Amino acid sequence: MIEEIRKKYNQNFKNEVYHDFLNNFDNLYQRKVEFRIAETPVFIPKKLKDELVKAGDDILRNVLKPEYLSQSIHAIPKDLEVPNECNHPHFIAVDFAICKDANGEYLPQLIELQGFASLFFWQDLLPRKYREYFDIPEGLSHFFNGYTTEKHRELMRQVIVGNHSPENVILLEIEPEKQKTWIDFWETKTHLGVEPVCISKVIKEGRLLFYEKNNRKIQIKRIYNRIIFDELLQRNDLKRNFNLTDDVDVEWAGHPNWFFRISKYTMPFIKSKYASECSFLSNLKNWPQDLENYVLKPLYSFAGSGVVIDVTASTLDSIARDDRQYYLLQRKVKYEPCLVTPTGNAKVEVRLLYVWPEKDNNPKLVLNLTRLSKGAMIGVSQNKNMDWVGGSASLMEV
Repeated sequence: MIEEIRKKYNQNFKNEVYHDFLNNFDNLYQRKVEFRIAETPVFIPKKLKDELVKAGDDILRNVLKPEYLSQSIHAIPKDLEVPNECNHPHFIAVDFAICKDANGEYLPQLIELQGFASLFFWQDLLPRKYREYFDIPEGLSHFFNGYTTEKHRELMRQVIVGNHSPENVILLEIEPEKQKTWIDFWETKTHLGVEPVCISKVIKEGRLLFYEKNNRKIQIKRIYNRIIFDELLQRNDLKRNFNLTDDVDVEWAGHPNWFFRISKYTMPFIKSKYASECSFLSNLKNWPQDLENYVLKPLYSFAGSGVVIDVTASTLDSIARDDRQYYLLQRKVKYEPCLVTPTGNAKVEVRLLYVWPEKDNNPKLVLNLTRLSKGAMIGVSQNKNMDWVGGSASLMEV
């Protein structure tokens, strides 16, 4: 989006350098990264950066209102409420599509949000590697608010490890070594000393939790939660004696309840120029006449499954009335194909990543995750056999 930088980057781009760049990640832990890493970062001018910050502030203002927070307890599905909830989420991720308004100015539009951790360590590693392999000018940063790699790591240590020894803290996932995002978990371990542990490996003895490492049984005093409930519910094959809903003597970094309380459930409550019209399907007496301009989203789904782009009245009619409370009808957001690439323009989605220490009054906007797409939706399944798409990072004018 910064035309001069984009033009020079595209002109100087070499596929052999890109392959070396990818090989560097594969060699880091002697294992191939399975998700697609884009050929380029996004270069964002200060005006759009400032607009993204304002958009994030406005969305959080809506989300953190006492009126909404008192309502949000209803977002937690029956039988999935976890005891010992923290006063606020430790992590918030807010996804914005880069669009244009009626005047042709860039305008971020809310896609989704989540009171859940994201790829905090990967999203620092990736832009640093872009700088290492490609010609990136000075005066650009993937951080907000003056954060640096060192300050970011210290903040994450404060929130994830707290006052404990790192060996008494685990990163909890479902078979973390098999997740496509495993490299973020291993980066977390590298910089914080926190072990990634599968929930099936957690040992419960009374109200205490343990895991085994090097033939030692180690007590778990704090959990950095990376389990997505939707995925967990699909994994009936996992044998375990610890359930997230158990009342155990452990602290949470990213309490599971906030996964639901700040989520797609939140979107109908948000009133902002940065958010499109959105309603619970159960609250609609009549379907909109222009359904082609809407998208249907299930409240609870894993990795975008169940999203319907081409909505018809028969699609909505087929959903049982008792189930309509679990679906959202959202006016489509029109991504602007603003990223010029050698093989056609790409759409851009920027995720703002916030960290919220327990004693602070407000969350801190730290860095970003960016995804590029040329398909109908953002996501790997929508961009098969395409180039200049996938996981990326925004480098913004300071």
